[in-house]
Amino acid sequence: MNNSTWILASKSPRRHQLMTMANIPFEVVTKDTEEIYPETLNIEDIPLYLAHKKALDVALDYPNRTILAADTMVLLNGKILGKPTDRADAKNMLTALSGQTHNVITGVCIWEKSGIVQFSDSTDVEFYPIEEHEIDYYLDHFKPYDKAGSYAIQEWIGAVAIASIRGCFYNVMGLPISKVYAHYAKK
Repeated sequence: MNNSTWILASKSPRRHQLMTMANIPFEVVTKDTEEIYPETLNIEDIPLYLAHKKALDVALDYPNRTILAADTMVLLNGKILGKPTDRADAKNMLTALSGQTHNVITGVCIWEKSGIVQFSDSTDVEFYPIEEHEIDYYLDHFKPYDKAGSYAIQEWIGAVAIASIRGCFYNVMGLPISKVYAHYAKK
């Protein structure tokens, strides 16, 4: 088994939690990477493109280390639901997700001296209809303004509003950790 300490190129507490849970030693190093991408890119490829970009930014300073970067995107009816700009934007997103099935795609880039491993994972999440007062409660108590789609599956809204999940739960949290661990364990 691999005993090296990876670099996690992410400030996300959820990704930190998942790496710790999988017992993958890591330290955090991040760069302020602009999350821009070519307009011609297929929408499903955006998370992978951004993960690669984040890994590259850190790899320039740490060329001999293993770097893990990821980017998660929420898609509803072909439209990207990013991080909300404010409460009204978050409420609009959650209202749009209510009673609908959306897709969560996480792109992962593992940058190593020996080469680059990239993959995406996709999970379909179906929400029950959510009442306005429930959306207000969630926004007031959990403030999901740093989360794509304005929600975190591991919080209250995930417990009460998710009807079904097809795919990896942890992918929706921000990292398909079983796939990352499989790569880590084979080294």
